[in-house]
Amino acid sequence: MSLQVENLEHNMAKLTIEVAAEDVEKALQAAYLKERKRISLPGFRKGKVPRQMIEKMYGPEIFYEDAANSMISEAYGKAYEECGLEIVSQPDIDVVQLEKGKAFIFTAEVAVKPEVTLGEYKGLKVDKVSTRVTQKEVDEEIEKERERNARTIEVTDRAVQDKDVVTLDFEGFVDGEAFEGGKGTDYPLTIGSGSFIPGFEEQLIGAEIDKETEVNVTFPEDYQAEELAGKAAVFKCTVHAIKAKELPELDDEFASEVSECETMDDYRAEVKTKIKERKEREGKQKKEDQAVEQAVANAEMDLPKPMIDLQTKQMADDFARRIAQQGLTVEQYFQFTGLSEEKMMEEMEPQAEKRIRTRLVLEAIVKAENIEVTDERLDEELQKMADAYQMEVEKLKEFMGENEKAQMKEDIAVQDAVTLITEAAVEA
Repeated sequence: MSLQVENLEHNMAKLTIEVAAEDVEKALQAAYLKERKRISLPGFRKGKVPRQMIEKMYGPEIFYEDAANSMISEAYGKAYEECGLEIVSQPDIDVVQLEKGKAFIFTAEVAVKPEVTLGEYKGLKVDKVSTRVTQKEVDEEIEKERERNARTIEVTDRAVQDKDVVTLDFEGFVDGEAFEGGKGTDYPLTIGSGSFIPGFEEQLIGAEIDKETEVNVTFPEDYQAEELAGKAAVFKCTVHAIKAKELPELDDEFASEVSECETMDDYRAEVKTKIKERKEREGKQKKEDQAVEQAVANAEMDLPKPMIDLQTKQMADDFARRIAQQGLTVEQYFQFTGLSEEKMMEEMEPQAEKRIRTRLVLEAIVKAENIEVTDERLDEELQKMADAYQMEVEKLKEFMGENEKAQMKEDIAVQDAVTLITEAAVEA
């Protein structure tokens, strides 16, 4: 294999990779051996047709695609290691030459990690955050705890109210015709949650158990199903069950059940202390965020678009995994919210770019300040992780390879850079 590297504009590079003719022949033979059992010709048993006969009948190109995929995978992997570039995107592959008896030539256009020119990152101005706790905040926190300890009771003697959890059947119609994806059975829905398209949940308020209720809505103009976008729809809904919350009394018994306190007065004092601690943590985080945002804004870099695209896709994949854990598919999420994959990716892109810029600037500060993480420091952090997971630190180390440890050192160094610029900031 031979490799040529051409640097392009905007931190892009083109790798031109050439695979020797003898390796092309090996790849074609491997493709033949893989596919021959699926090919039959008169006069030959299935799987026993000679390669020459198949190529004569169908042309030598019949094995090109499989051979090319195999060679690209192997050759690009080698080129990735040899090129000396810090590649930050998936390759855009273009086949230049693939012909029996000749070298295989293809190009891989890739994004390269950009250089960062740091601006001012010390002495930045950040807001002073108050940690004062008001009585209203204490009352609101206690009310949240009260909500968390509410009993869920079955309601049979009234109609649906706001914040009820209902179980319903529904079917949607546009111009009198049912549409795909518009039907649900025994569906759990919290009124006021905003899970369905605007106007749907509000119209269920007042619905009675086992009595059909019509809900009239209009799909958003940018709804992901184009055939429904902007159209009026009627949903025929039947609520089968209503559940509501019953709140506990705010007394000493409540205080003892939700805390180690014996009286409401002691519980209120404890809540106030916890709110203050939370505000201190949030204030610290706000200072960090403001300092980092300014340091990023003061820096200069030329981000290649494929790098942003890859980060956006990773964020979308992470989101899909999270909602799958909640028992929802991405398709169902799009149906309920009116979003589309394209719209979601478009909305995620600015956040993806922000993440990349932030990480690159912090890595540049690590380099500029010669921040290093020792093995002893790594061991301290691993011990904290082990304690959090309630496991032996040596067991945790067994699950981590050298790459994972190196990545963890990089992450610790980046956090040290955040601490450095935050502590150097000035409260305004």
